[in-house]
Amino acid sequence: MKKYKSQNEVIADIKDGVLAVNEDVKFECSIAIEAKIIVQGNINAGDINAGDINAWNINARDIDAGDINAWNINARDIDAGNIKYYAACLSYKNITCTSITAKREKHCDPVCLDGKLTIKPKEDDEVNAAIKLLTEKGKLVDGKILN
Repeated sequence: MKKYKSQNEVIADIKDGVLAVNEDVKFECSIAIEAKIIVQGNINAGDINAGDINAWNINARDIDAGDINAWNINARDIDAGNIKYYAACLSYKNITCTSITAKREKHCDPVCLDGKLTIKPKEDDEVNAAIKLLTEKGKLVDGKILN
């Protein structure tokens, strides 16, 4: 098992924007990195703030990431872009993401024990919804906003 005790140790192992670990990994510190995390095993951590995460199992307090692709996810709070999980995704509080899907037919739906699952619209969806509303209200004509 690879153990990181400081963010500097993590940063030292990042090559070309990727932190690749070919075994289980334990972060004994909180990390905030702008890198993709690829782990050929399990992740055990406190707080993770990263680009994309690809791992077998993730056990963490808080996860703030771009995209998560994992077998199983167990965390206190998850804030991510797209989440893909194999069989189970569990958060003690909240899951906030743009999409969440299971990779296999037989799976558990995402669980938020003391919170809720929130699917946030993608930025393009928000813009399109605003344009539609302005058009419906007669405030947008030929691409120009009217007073």
